[in-house]
Amino acid sequence: MVVPDVAVHAQPNVLAAAAAARLLTRLVDLQSAGSVPKVVLTGGTIGIAMLEQVRATVARDAVDWGQVEFYWGDERFLPPGDPERNDTQARAALLDHIRVDPAKVFPMGADNGTGPAGAEAAAAEYAQLLRQAARPEDHGPVPSFDVMLLGMGPEGHTASIFPHSPAVYETERTVVAVHGCPKPPPTRVSLTLPAIRRSTEVWILATGDAKAAAVALALSGAGEVAIPVAGATGTRRTLWLLDRTAATKLPRDLGPPVA
Repeated sequence: MVVPDVAVHAQPNVLAAAAAARLLTRLVDLQSAGSVPKVVLTGGTIGIAMLEQVRATVARDAVDWGQVEFYWGDERFLPPGDPERNDTQARAALLDHIRVDPAKVFPMGADNGTGPAGAEAAAAEYAQLLRQAARPEDHGPVPSFDVMLLGMGPEGHTASIFPHSPAVYETERTVVAVHGCPKPPPTRVSLTLPAIRRSTEVWILATGDAKAAAVALALSGAGEVAIPVAGATGTRRTLWLLDRTAATKLPRDLGPPVA
């Protein structure tokens, strides 16, 4: 099992800027090695703030954005272009401002008038897309994502996998429709933990004292059924990027100096 790395930053804006710098460095390194990086984006306040920081820095031009593949870890099942959709926010924050290849941007399906029932088809379609994108060397039904960006909720959910929900028990499917979410909107599409764990690196971004207890539980060995983010691990690296308040309940041996 990969031992998680933990980085603590003084404030959310510092965390967002530091995460942006880490991502740019990782993308440049992958492209220098001849790879087309595969990145999974997340929504939420800190995830979108990180993308805005990528957009704001001149270092973004070191990346050939036309040779990066973009995926999403979860999505709110809302109409196309709805401002609450993760892909809408990611485009406004970054993707509409860099030279991406539209053929390498893979949003999850939207509600085109079907209502909640359409989320099942959207999940199946995204699972098929991932299956087609997987290479023989990936040895599985999804690509080996280079960087999986994830947020988390104060009760420990990540992507749209909530504690004790059907999604957290999923062991075979890579993408599922999620109904009855405890926070709006109630219908979503999400990668499952088995799909997330195919990633080379998983980065979990968390800020605020409301998340401190769940962060501490996840990093202290809690089970993924009760704290789903505890099951979000990478094959080579699991990196927790926290602000000072989210790290307040970490055991002393897990709380590194604040950057």
